[in-house]
Amino acid sequence: MKLVLFDLDNTLLDGDSDFEWAQFLISKGVLDREVHEARNLEFFDHYKAGTLDIHAFLDFQLAPLSRHTRRELDVWLDEFVAIRILPLIGQPARDLVAGHSAPGNLVAIVTATNSFVTGPIAREFGIPHLIATIPAQVEGQFTGKPIGKPAFREGKITRVDAWLESKGLWWGSFTESWFYSDSHNDLPLLEKVTKPVVVDADETLLQHAVIHGWPRISLRTWKNT
Repeated sequence: MKLVLFDLDNTLLDGDSDFEWAQFLISKGVLDREVHEARNLEFFDHYKAGTLDIHAFLDFQLAPLSRHTRRELDVWLDEFVAIRILPLIGQPARDLVAGHSAPGNLVAIVTATNSFVTGPIAREFGIPHLIATIPAQVEGQFTGKPIGKPAFREGKITRVDAWLESKGLWWGSFTESWFYSDSHNDLPLLEKVTKPVVVDADETLLQHAVIHGWPRISLRTWKNT
C-alpha cells in the first residue's frame, strides 16, 4: 500500500485558493477592497518569503466566515469554485491524481487552506481525504477561529500523523509515501516521505531539490498548448 499526499495551492492548482477566496469576496463586495486587498497581498508575500504568521493569517482569513450565514457562504463557495478554481485546474494535475488513485493507495490533499474552501476542490479532483486547517463551528455557524493545530509547515506532519493513527495506521504501514509540493514551507513533510516530488517549485525549494536529487515536475504545460 502506498500513501500519496498532495499539496493544493500552486501544486495541483495553478494558483492559491486562500488568496483567490479573499479576492473573490472583495469582488463580490463582501469585503472592503481598500482594507482587505492590501492585507491579502501582504499575507501572500509573507507566505512566499517563509515568514507567515499562520495564526494572524487565520484570524484574517476565517473572520469573514463568522459574519455570514452558512447558506450565504455555501452559495458563494459554489460560485467561487466555478469561476475562480476550475480555470486553475489543468489536465496534467488531473492525470497525476488519477495515476496515483490505484486500489489500495491512500490518497489525500494536505493543505493549510481551510476545509470549507478546499472541500469542494478535493471532491473536484476525486480525492477522498482532505487534511486541512479546520474552521471552528457552533451549531453550523463559523466562529472565525481554527480548531487544533493548523496544517502548516510542521503542522502538516502533526495532522497527517493524527489522521493515520485514526485509521490504525502509521508511516511504516506503507511501502512508499509520496508528497507533491511547490513550496519551501512544505520541506518538513517533503523530508518525511520516502518519495518527495517538487512541482513548479519556488526558488528555495528548487535549490533544495537539486542538492538532494529530488524529482522535479511541472503541471503547468497545459497553459502552453
